[in-house]
Amino acid sequence: MDYRFTKFDPSALREAQLEQLRKLFNQLLMQTGGDVEEALAWMQRLWEYYDFEEGGITFEEFRQYLEEKGYLREGEDGGLEITVKGEYSIRSDALLEIFSSLHKDALGDHSTPHSGVGFDNLPETRPFEFGDRVNDIHYTETIKNALVRTGIDDFQVSSDDLVVYQKEHLTNCATALLIDISHSMTLYGEDRITPAKQVAIALQELIRSRFPRDTVDVIVFGDDAMLIDPAEVPFISNGPYHTNTHAALRLAQRVLLTRRHANRQIFMITDGKPTQIIEEDGEVYRNTFHLDPRIVNPTINEAIRCRRHDITITTFMVARDPYLREFIDQLTIANGGKAYYASLDQLGEFVFADFGRNRRKRVRG
Repeated sequence: MDYRFTKFDPSALREAQLEQLRKLFNQLLMQTGGDVEEALAWMQRLWEYYDFEEGGITFEEFRQYLEEKGYLREGEDGGLEITVKGEYSIRSDALLEIFSSLHKDALGDHSTPHSGVGFDNLPETRPFEFGDRVNDIHYTETIKNALVRTGIDDFQVSSDDLVVYQKEHLTNCATALLIDISHSMTLYGEDRITPAKQVAIALQELIRSRFPRDTVDVIVFGDDAMLIDPAEVPFISNGPYHTNTHAALRLAQRVLLTRRHANRQIFMITDGKPTQIIEEDGEVYRNTFHLDPRIVNPTINEAIRCRRHDITITTFMVARDPYLREFIDQLTIANGGKAYYASLDQLGEFVFADFGRNRRKRVRG
């Protein structure tokens, strides 16, 4: 084994420390819903409590670093706000953190058992057809065919000798990611909303960077459901809302049916049973005490409609109460989908592994 030694550079160590602190600050930004001043206040408390200055960096130097590097800037009101670069750093940090927890090949190669137009060569070949790319010709097999047909003395290649590699078919997928923002997503001191946001951010960044033909739409649901801009995800927060799963599934169907993709799926991150519904006449009905058929039955019907549209629902439950699981089991059976009961620190691994599996499932056309 070879080792390479270089002169110690204290500035490189300082830069690495500042980057680690920046990642911590990004986590606080997500927990505070994008409130820069509140996140800085929490950061300063941590600085004093854990005596970060022992590392040779003061809090003011760190704050100045965020501004100099372009992560924060002064807003019109005189306070600090996140820049575009700062928002990108939140997305990339989320993706890297999720990926670091994934088992090898959790995402797979996004392949299917079908051949077609794609990027990777398969070992199998087929005769050349008009429109095939010259780059896809299997020259060894082509020359062998020509030699068998003409012999070495009168060697010549005709179009009948040409063979090309089969291409691996890459599926595309439209995903609607539903995030529960009801009050129980922060309950008894347990923060469930931040891991859900982190997974949503990472999934968007993964699709943007690796699967540009895919789409992911983010829907938040509390008293009602709302499609949000992907840029808003780091800064959403849960509130004093009930859980309108019915509205979320309905909106997800409307969005997905506008997408012309081979696969359509719903990923739903939630911790509770449905407690509210908006009925056809616009009346709001809620019941927070038990599984109410007046709420549950229409919600299950939406899951059945999803199945008819070939939209699979995969639910990621971040709570394990038996009465909560009862509803999720009903919904999963009605849709023919899947449910995972994931701890908060494993949520990203469950979501990303299932995303990879689902993209291999079906190819139309």
